[in-house]
Amino acid sequence: MVAYATASDDAVFSVDELVDRMGGDARAVAKVVRRVRDCIGNGIEPLNLAGEAVQQARFMEARRILHNLRHDVSDLGASRFVGACLALELALAEGRVVEIPLLFTAAETELRLVMEHAGAWLDQHAGRATQRA
Repeated sequence: MVAYATASDDAVFSVDELVDRMGGDARAVAKVVRRVRDCIGNGIEPLNLAGEAVQQARFMEARRILHNLRHDVSDLGASRFVGACLALELALAEGRVVEIPLLFTAAETELRLVMEHAGAWLDQHAGRATQRA
């Protein structure tokens, strides 16, 4: 069984505002469930792709991947990940190569937290736990 984070840290993951903006009803929750599933469906693969681009000194491509990932995940109210990802993008843009490994680790840690919190939210709102059994 997978253990999901139980803390209700709104800075890690919070789609309440998104649900409210979409109408706040069962239909809105269903739309947000789809959006959350789409967003976390690739796991940390986009971050891995950005890491590969950095290793090959393709910083512009890495920044593009990170920017797109940050944009997608920002819909989930993941302000901590957004901040970590933006710091990494800026380090890449400014050529602060020494900082990149630490910033990648921070972004990965935050993305994993988003995935855990999103998984817990899906368990509550979409019955994902029963689908796994």
